[in-house]
Amino acid sequence: MHKLLVDTGVEEFEVNGRGVLRFNPGDPNLYHRFFAAREELAALDEELTRQSAALPEDGGGAALALLADYDRRIKALLNRVFGAPNDFDVLLDGVNLAGVGTNGRRVVENLLEALTPILQAGAQHTVEATARQAVAAADAARAARGGQA
Repeated sequence: MHKLLVDTGVEEFEVNGRGVLRFNPGDPNLYHRFFAAREELAALDEELTRQSAALPEDGGGAALALLADYDRRIKALLNRVFGAPNDFDVLLDGVNLAGVGTNGRRVVENLLEALTPILQAGAQHTVEATARQAVAAADAARAARGGQA
């Protein structure tokens, strides 16, 4: 059997010293899935807030079940964005993404905040590389025509 090695641009990011998140920061498909997921996550957050407000004050068990469901749904969404090999339950050592970090924000918000600049820089790199390739192709075509515009 022959092996074919393709540079897919995949990079590895260690998450909190626990697991490794693997993805190509410059992949336009991932970029679009990520930012579309942010909108879906905002809708999930609104739903969680609405459902939490409707719980009775002594609804501790129901509230915990609601948070567990929210966590499961967020992780499923993130797995669709980044691919199944990136198991966010493992990467975050079982932490519930609906939980709150020491900064008072939901863990999922902290995760998205950490990933956003990586994906934005990757997208910028992809756009710049594509532009350089287009300029080089145009220059080569011009040179092939003898320098005629």
